[in-house]
Amino acid sequence: MNPLFADLPTTIFETMSSLAREHQAINLGQGFPDDPGPEDVRQKAADATLHGYNQYPSMMGIPELRESIAAHYGRFHGLSLDPQRETMVTSGATEALTAAILAMVRPGDEVVLFQPVYDSYLPMVRLAGGVPKLVTLKPPHWHFTSADLDAVFTSRTRVVILNTPLNPTGTVLPRNLLELLASYCVRHDAVCISDEVWEHVTFQGHEHIPMMTIPGMRDRTVKIGSAGKIFSLTGWKVGLVAASPELLRVVSKAHQFLTFTTPPNLQAAVAYGLMKPDSYFAEMRAGFQRSRDRLTHGLQALGFDVIPSQGTYFLNIDIAPLGEIDDFEFCKRLVTEHGVAAIPVSAFYAENPVRNVVRLCFSKNDQTLDAGLERLARAIGKMK
Repeated sequence: MNPLFADLPTTIFETMSSLAREHQAINLGQGFPDDPGPEDVRQKAADATLHGYNQYPSMMGIPELRESIAAHYGRFHGLSLDPQRETMVTSGATEALTAAILAMVRPGDEVVLFQPVYDSYLPMVRLAGGVPKLVTLKPPHWHFTSADLDAVFTSRTRVVILNTPLNPTGTVLPRNLLELLASYCVRHDAVCISDEVWEHVTFQGHEHIPMMTIPGMRDRTVKIGSAGKIFSLTGWKVGLVAASPELLRVVSKAHQFLTFTTPPNLQAAVAYGLMKPDSYFAEMRAGFQRSRDRLTHGLQALGFDVIPSQGTYFLNIDIAPLGEIDDFEFCKRLVTEHGVAAIPVSAFYAENPVRNVVRLCFSKNDQTLDAGLERLARAIGKMK
């Protein structure tokens, strides 16, 4: 067996969700909404299944979706993309990330990552033979400095993997930090794999800026989006990739031996969805912001120190005031003894983890959030 995978633990999301099912807990851990997603988009998928083409589509994606990707990113970000040469569809953003890592990383290449780090990045970098170089982000701002980048960029740096908006911190990187990182990418001739799956889930006062739009990065960025996040259809697994022809050509070669293609009915529905009016995206963000505020205010009323969420489905709480308990033990007891599932942020660190931060998902209906708060209220005194 390959020790890289044989020795990996089960993902924290599956662990906590299994415990949630076992203990009939309210699942504020795994990031999926209660809402079933927009009915018109789901209807398009159903119609395409019954009346459309259900054989192998093009490995690069159906033409309608690739054209919609280009038009969508032109509308929202001012990007000018050639749909035939600069867009691709994958079976989820995780597959796109895997294809990009396998395509861009050679054995011995150094890869800059920011921890807390999404759990698929490190195994794939190591599978490709890359050498991870970690920048550690810390609460409450989760920002990096030029000194942090000086410590990890070397003559062997070839790839940077960036996630903004960032899961699990709920932060949106401002332009000045993107420009700082871009200057290092340009200086070291590095490619940025930019995981932007939460690009539409940002809140008032915070704007997502694609790395591809930063000066010097247009032809050295692989931009990855997720229809599942855009339309609250997390089970659909439709990834959206944009890159220059030179980069996309190689990423597509890796993609062809991973999943090769993606269900055409889902692609047709996503093509339709990406062309929905601006009001859909604004209302979607407003709905999640209301849920964020509801959970935030409830947690603050219980005495928790809430770290502000600027985007994603998540907010974080600082459990240091509860005493010596660390985040993993807190989450384990919370789900097994009190019926609420949450995620310990230390699980997103490869080394020197922050152990006092817990992630909660607010993409739930009011009843779920209120029930979770009620159980948390009963748990607080017993957890100290």
